[in-house]
Amino acid sequence: MSHSPDPPGTRQAQKLRTRQALMSASLELLEQQSLSSLGLREVTRAVGISPAGFYRHFCGIPDLGVALVEETLGSLRALTAAILAETGDTERRIARTVELIARHVAEQPAYFRFLVRERTGGVAPVRRAIATQLDLFSEELTEVLAAETELRGWQPEDLRMLAGMYVDQMVMTAAALLEAGPDATEETARITRATRRRLRLINVGSAHWLDEGQPSSA
Repeated sequence: MSHSPDPPGTRQAQKLRTRQALMSASLELLEQQSLSSLGLREVTRAVGISPAGFYRHFCGIPDLGVALVEETLGSLRALTAAILAETGDTERRIARTVELIARHVAEQPAYFRFLVRERTGGVAPVRRAIATQLDLFSEELTEVLAAETELRGWQPEDLRMLAGMYVDQMVMTAAALLEAGPDATEETARITRATRRRLRLINVGSAHWLDEGQPSSA
């Protein structure tokens, strides 16, 4: 009796599972090394597929690294933008944003260790992918800020500068939480409190940015 081929949906689901397995295995291996030293055969051996099978999913290790960046920062961008776009109390939005970052770092430490290390790592496509995602984050946040009543009258470049300050604080917070580790409860609380205060300071300062007119660019 001949074996009928798997339906297209089944093949696609299997392909997605294998792709995710390659990404997960890479993250485990990257706990002990940088992406630039990660070997393709190491990854495929961990998943149990041939090296040739790797190329059905990624063009190479740098391409896999870019996928890890997009998966991590893409989801965080969407969630953070949704919180910041909410109307209402600014303090509440700041607190929820900090809680979101802390939760993501706690739940996915390997992803964030990878991002923090490879932001200045030796694989150029991955460095560019991280920079691109952070730029997109700033652009999306700039659009959110432009809709804020208290920021009417701001120049576009100033809104982008403010958005960049918020994004920089989020990156710094993620790095600090990773450094503290999952069991450092008191240190984690200190970091999140400090982040809320810094974001509040940025928010208070922005409220007075136009009080004396915009600074000269000369």
